[in-house]
Order: sequence, then structure tokens, then C-alpha cells
Amino acid sequence: MNHPPRPETFLRPRVPSPLQEVRDDRFSRRGITLLLKRDDLIHPDLPGNKWRKLALNLEAAGGRTLLTFGGAYSNHLRATAAAGRLLAFPTIGVVRGDELAHRPLNPSLARCAADGMRLHFVDRTAYRAKASPEVLKGLLSLFGDVEVIPEGGSNALAAQGCAALGRELRGHTDVAAVACGTGGTLAGLAAGLAAGLDGGQRALGIPVLRGGFLGAAVTELQREAFGGPAGHWSLDERFTFGGYARTTPELDAFAADFEDRHGLPVERVYVAKLLFALTALAEEGAFAPGTRVSAVITGTPETPAPQEQPLRAPPPHEPPPQESSVSR
Repeated sequence: MNHPPRPETFLRPRVPSPLQEVRDDRFSRRGITLLLKRDDLIHPDLPGNKWRKLALNLEAAGGRTLLTFGGAYSNHLRATAAAGRLLAFPTIGVVRGDELAHRPLNPSLARCAADGMRLHFVDRTAYRAKASPEVLKGLLSLFGDVEVIPEGGSNALAAQGCAALGRELRGHTDVAAVACGTGGTLAGLAAGLAAGLDGGQRALGIPVLRGGFLGAAVTELQREAFGGPAGHWSLDERFTFGGYARTTPELDAFAADFEDRHGLPVERVYVAKLLFALTALAEEGAFAPGTRVSAVITGTPETPAPQEQPLRAPPPHEPPPQESSVSR
């Protein structure tokens, strides 16, 4: 029996992703090293945790039609549609909000459609029940034999794929932090760090939406993916800034300032909240002097495909930041 080639054979993701030190006095004056894990550079169409979460799911699908879920501005839907275009398999996106079916597509959904994704709009009540047997049975009867991936791409295979992120960071960080929407990246990150535990490495999740459900979600994902708890991880839920895709003038000002300091475009839905949280935690004394803190950069602002650029030069009295090539 012939098996389809592995997705990385065609997509050639940049893994391990670069790990870059940035000189930021809000950290350095407290003896803390801030590192950026540049997962945004993994692939121009499937950046950040999208590649890590989709890779094993794509392999398992074996070229079958892939059906998944998301809102009108879902990064996951866009990445899935792009993967379908690049690997020549059909994709279906179940979109929250049937009222959108009669409106012009926003830029995010228009990109999905341009990449060949069939968009299926459902009312919000049905969308909330998307994991129920009744709703799934209806979708399968409508679309036939498809591979179903949950909202955000977080399932056992996604968590297993994200474990590579933790393995890449073993020995290079003390705290590995990531913004969280559905918990799959944190579940895998902690597990990947676990095999290299030296007594201090841990994963930190910063939820970007309210609800208090992520702890249970990460626990369940680890059970499904790894058979039980894996690694040291925790959540700090104080930095949602009102909920998913919401912001405040304070967060916007912080992100703009970080961009000015370091020449790095800051994605606002996830990455800005992560970097704000780490800066606040450093100021609170949450990290001991000598701690290496890695921020996983899971995406870029809605701009053309990301290109790696050198970080902005530090003041003349400081040495330039170093990039380390992290091995698996």
C-alpha cells in the first residue's frame, strides 16, 4: 500500500525555529534573560504553532478532505486552507455565525476561500454544540467521509506535534511561555520540556480569552496525547484584556513600544498579551535573577509572509543579541 509523503517533504518548515535573545532593560535590570522563540518563521503560510499542531493531523488524514471549525477571523482556518492548497487536498471550514453567509467575506475568510476552502456557516447555538454527536453526525451526512479536526486544531495529535517545541527548548530556557487559546500548544510544550527536566524547567500559559476552562482542557489533552500529566505547567489568567481579540489602549501602547524597542512586529491577539504578561511578571518579581524566559512567538500581524530581520541594535554600550540554533 502506498502512503502519501509526509507533509514536511513538500512544505519544508524551518524547524527548529530560531531562538533569539533580546536586550530589554525591564528584564535585564532584574537579571532576567528574555528570549524569543521565533515560531513565526517556521513557514510563511503555516507560521508558529499552526504548523506544529497541523503536521501530524495532516499526515493522519492522508489526503482526505479535512473539516475543521473557527470564527470569522480564525488563524486556524486560514492555516488549514493554506495547507490544503499547498498539499492539494480539499478543506471545509465550519464558521461560527450563519448571519455571515449573506455578507461579503472579510479578508480572513476571503483568503480561506481563495485557498480553496469550502465555507459552511452555522448558527451560534449549533456551533457551541459542534463537538456533540448530533452535530457531528449532521456534518458527516452532509459532507461524507472527512477527517475532523477541532476548533483551534487542538487534539491529541496537535499536542504531540507541539512537544517538539519543548524538545527544542530543553537546556536553553528555564521558563517557556506561550499565549493560549485552546491549550494544545501548552500541553505539548510542557510534555516536550519534561524529558529534559533539570528540576527547574517549566511551561507557562497566558490565556487570551476568559472562561477559566483551559486548565481542564490542557489536562485532558495531555491525558489523550501522553497518557497522563506531562511536565510542569501553569496558567496565569490575568491578562485576557477583556477576552479574545479584545484590547485596551494600555495593551496597544505596550505592543507599539515593544515594536519600537526591538523592531519586531507584534501580533495583537496572542503575542502582545504574552509579552505584556511576561513584562508584568518580571516587574512583580515572579522570575528570580538568572532566569532565562522564552516567549514563543506564535504568529505575525496580518501582513505579507514573515521575513526574518535582525532585531534592532541595542544601545552602543551593550553587545548585540545572539541567535542560537537550537537542536532537537
